[in-house]
Parts: sequence; C-alpha cells; structure tokens
Amino acid sequence: MLNGSVRCGMYLMLLDMATSKKVITREEWEKKLNDVKIRKEDMNRLVMNFLVTVGYVEAAEKFRKESGTDLHAGNVEDAIEKVNDLNPEILDTNPQLFFHLQQQRLIELIRNGKVEEALEFAQEELAPRGEENQSFLEELEKIVALLAFEDVSNCSIGELLDVSQRLKTASEVNAAILTSQSHEKDPKLPSLLKMLIWAQNQLGEKAVILA
Repeated sequence: MLNGSVRCGMYLMLLDMATSKKVITREEWEKKLNDVKIRKEDMNRLVMNFLVTVGYVEAAEKFRKESGTDLHAGNVEDAIEKVNDLNPEILDTNPQLFFHLQQQRLIELIRNGKVEEALEFAQEELAPRGEENQSFLEELEKIVALLAFEDVSNCSIGELLDVSQRLKTASEVNAAILTSQSHEKDPKLPSLLKMLIWAQNQLGEKAVILA
C-alpha cells in the first residue's frame, strides 16, 4: 500500500503529463503570493499617478495630504524622505523647493528653541546655497534674524513661525508633486491591470493550481 504523500506525488506527476502544464499545489501558490512584498509608498504613488493623469486634481491633492507627505506636523525630514520615495527627481530638479524645505526645517528648529542646532544647520546646509543665490540668502537672513528676538509675536517677521508658513511650504511641495505626475500622458494603473489579466491568462495556459 502506498502512503498518502506518495499517492499524491504520483497523481501530480500523472496530471502534469496529461495536461502538459506545470502543476502547482495551492499551498505552494499561496506561499509564492505571500513572498511578494509591495510597499505602501509604491501603492500611494500608483494611485496618485492615476488621479492626476486622468484629471482628478482636487482628489489627488486630498489624497496627497491623507497619504502623509504634507508638512502640517512640521516633520520636514519625513516629508523629504517621502517625496524622494515618490519621485527623487522632484527635489533634484527643483533647487528652490529643496531650499524652502530646508528653510522650513530651520524654522522648526527655532520654533522648538534649539538655537545652537539651528545656527549650525543654517551655516552648514543653507549658507552655501545662499552664496549661490541672492534670493536664497535674503530669505535665510530673515529667518536667522528671528533669533535676535526674545518675543517674536510683535515683530514683522514673526509670521514665519506661524502654522501658515508650514501650509505655504506644504502647498509648494504638493504643487511640485502634482506637476511631476501630470507630465505623464497615460495613467499606469490601467496598464498594470492589463498586465495582470495577461499574466493570469498565461498562468491558466501553462499551469494548473491543485486545490
């Protein structure tokens, strides 16, 4: 008498010969599916691409904020990382946007009373860019001037510490993202769905999944 595993193996071999298709057990197939890892950032990027290229700009703007790349919490480093995950060329090709993000980071350091860290960051990261661009230098000087005031509530540049400044920077980031996405004529999502259907058809022709 053959044991169950041997009988199952012989059955799979005979089925493979009869159908001329590769036979895969459901357990093997589910393992292969579980081994496929899809990053949340990639899914967000795909949805964002679809919304923008089909013209749903308002929906894209709302999705961009809900997916966590806006600056409303003042976490500039996290925002830069997420923008780079979405499309590294956005910041590489837009030095003004990158400067404004770094500028916002400086503002957040000042807001949190980290004076020494703010001065060091301004000197090492922003001053070299200011030397290359006069308008950058003027903006930097205005922000550093905040350190001269014990109470910025009544000074003319105190508005730089308002939440409205964060929103301004966030809007600039979101606009750059939407612009970069709209350069593509066709959304990627329908093409990926077509590829998925094609792959399923190929699988049906070349393999049998044994329940």
